[in-house]
Amino acid sequence: MEVLGIIILVVSFFTFLALGVPIAYSIGLSATLTLLVSISPIPAFTTMAQRISTGLDSFALLAIPFFVLAGQLMNRGGIAMKLIDFAKVLVGRFPGGLAFVNILANMLFGAISGSAAASASAIGTFMTPRMEKEGYDKSYSTAVNVTSATTGLSIPPSNVLIVYSLAAGGLSIGALFIAGYVPGILTGLALAAVAAAIAYRRNYPLADKVGFKTGLYKFLDAIPSLGMIIVVIGGIIAGVFTATEAAAIAVVYALILSFIYRQISVSDLPQILLRSVIVSTIILLLVGCSIGLSWVMSYQNIPQAVSEGLLALSSNKFVILIIINLLLLIVGIFMDMTPAVLIFAPIFLPVVTNLGVDPIHFGIIMVLNLSIGLCTPPVGTLLFVGCSVSKIGIEKVIRPLLPLYAVMILVLLLITYFPQLTLWLPKLFGF
Repeated sequence: MEVLGIIILVVSFFTFLALGVPIAYSIGLSATLTLLVSISPIPAFTTMAQRISTGLDSFALLAIPFFVLAGQLMNRGGIAMKLIDFAKVLVGRFPGGLAFVNILANMLFGAISGSAAASASAIGTFMTPRMEKEGYDKSYSTAVNVTSATTGLSIPPSNVLIVYSLAAGGLSIGALFIAGYVPGILTGLALAAVAAAIAYRRNYPLADKVGFKTGLYKFLDAIPSLGMIIVVIGGIIAGVFTATEAAAIAVVYALILSFIYRQISVSDLPQILLRSVIVSTIILLLVGCSIGLSWVMSYQNIPQAVSEGLLALSSNKFVILIIINLLLLIVGIFMDMTPAVLIFAPIFLPVVTNLGVDPIHFGIIMVLNLSIGLCTPPVGTLLFVGCSVSKIGIEKVIRPLLPLYAVMILVLLLITYFPQLTLWLPKLFGF
């Protein structure tokens, strides 16, 4: 029954995808077909509906629409430009400085908004034309923007870490948030190293020199935007509020800041709210269907079968981790991040925890791994967003992406095999 369930699940899922069925519906339909192997139609349909409904009945999931709304407000509220100006002051004078500005601005914006797509869109809109004007190749600047936007998925607040917490049975969101800092910063530094080497080889220009007074003004101007990190993450660490409450506070903070910067008026709010509802609905539909699929897989004993199969290959923790990483890299090419986390976390987590891997550490491994898939065709969301903003074909960006892919995989391996890089900070804060 387990083997038959796996076959029906995999074949039906990829058949629906090949037919152009949206991924959320593909997940829900393939889960229902798999369940029909064991029980009659009416109980099967009723059970799937109940599992999708109860799966979304979670207080922690309320953080996602709040963070989505906060990201939309930041995208429209002038915050991205403040962060770009601040990043120019810090790194703009280095050779290839505009690439460094792009990377740092994405890290800062992602750390505030929690959305990689919002970061790639907001920063790319401002930086790509500026880099092209200064002589940077458009395909290269797009590749830098797309890959550096992934850092916001590790550096908190991060919607996908909230999803992983749910999939892993309610792990501490605060611990996951703190654990993401070092891997996210390491990814940004690795991308900057590649950008530096390319800038030196291509002799890219320096950014304009910024005087002390101007630099100080840019820094002071960015403090209110950067303050959101302190308010949101500081409040979670101090135990003042939960991640969900922090997300609501982020919305209020971003709204006030946007009005202060005079980039948003009351008449803009309906459109911003509508866009936030659309994005949140897509995410939560994926979450609900993926939770239903996870239950079906558990009912069919699929995770146990996969676990036994992996452990039959090897009982060595390092070998199993490399196999899982390879599988997730392949999954990331064809599947969006949220359903991938919800489907595969319950499958792989029991395997790695039996081998002594910390669930917090494994969550960061999954996020870093699947982040690479967001930059990879055919499903790469960030790749499509970045190319759309730059108005360039995807095929022109693939080659500049390759060295950036390589260092992202290098960071993934470092985080995988040196768990101290991930876990020392949560332990320092008592998680």
